[in-house]
Amino acid sequence: MHKSFITTVFGLLLLFAKNGAADQLSVPVQIDYSLIKKVLVSQLYTGKNTTAELWNDQQGCSYLKLSNPEINGKNGQIQLLNQVQARFGTGLGGQCLTVLEWSGILETFQQPTLDSAHSVLSFPITRVTAYDRDGHHLTINKLQELIKRVAEPKLASVKIDLNQSRGNIEQTLAHFLPKDNAAEVKEILKSLKFNSIMAGDNGIGIKLDFNAPAKRVVAEPAAAFSESEQQQWQSAWQQWDVFLSSAIEQASRDTQSPELRETLMGILMDSRTAFQAGLQNHDADSADPVRVFFADTWERLAPALKTIAKELPGIQGLRYLTFIAATDVIYELEKLGAPFGLDISSDGLRRLGRILIAGKQEQQLP
Repeated sequence: MHKSFITTVFGLLLLFAKNGAADQLSVPVQIDYSLIKKVLVSQLYTGKNTTAELWNDQQGCSYLKLSNPEINGKNGQIQLLNQVQARFGTGLGGQCLTVLEWSGILETFQQPTLDSAHSVLSFPITRVTAYDRDGHHLTINKLQELIKRVAEPKLASVKIDLNQSRGNIEQTLAHFLPKDNAAEVKEILKSLKFNSIMAGDNGIGIKLDFNAPAKRVVAEPAAAFSESEQQQWQSAWQQWDVFLSSAIEQASRDTQSPELRETLMGILMDSRTAFQAGLQNHDADSADPVRVFFADTWERLAPALKTIAKELPGIQGLRYLTFIAATDVIYELEKLGAPFGLDISSDGLRRLGRILIAGKQEQQLP
């Protein structure tokens, strides 16, 4: 799913917002170990068969290699297991004379840590143990010194930038939000901060803190669309419909999954029906079609996005985790009782629709 789709959806949801004071909330974000392993491989294990050659003597006689990393959570830290191959040799008559050769398992425990700016995730090492293939501790001082001098700094150098897309998010929101509201939304985005990091059994858990509006706003009912507004909405929404269809195709290609495409296309079709029903008058005693759509959609969409995040190479999966976190922020705000004017309902959709129509008309003015 293209990053502009993620930020656009976030921007559309925030279009429900108005103004108010701030209060701090947080939502959980989990980065699965499968994704962290891909980051580790992309940054360090770039050799053939997922190998990291950490040191060599430029002659091929001496080297230290790690391969096949496995990541788990254990006692609140990351446990990283590597296969190790080490050799010390010397060149003699154009040939390598092996002095020492050893292979085994390197176990490191690493504590996930955020930097002082709460934006970069690193993995400093707290304990290192090397075992031979029979499970005995390494007792060769020369190898232990090499591991400490070379392997530890390399493994600890892996980092994940959690704020790479912040600039793109702000630019997209500034483009789609009304000018009289963009400044307030930008202040909310500036308050986003990752915090309270912890290694669990299946991944790293992080809290995403943000300043949310504390003021409760009683949303005024919005009249159903007139026939003229319906026609203008169809014109304005058609562009979004094409864009979302294209984004769904991209998401499907990301995973080569026809099942995922069916799920996403089904959601798009349901949105057309739900939004059309929300713009019209409906039975006040029945469930709100827009609220039902968002609740049901998220139950279907979140697992699909997490699947994509696990399948994409390297850091790309974070795009989907970002979207999941952003949507969780929206639902957390909604739980407060329509603070900041947030109103995921038919009334909210009608207000949003009128903003989009007004924006389109403004763009058409000479």
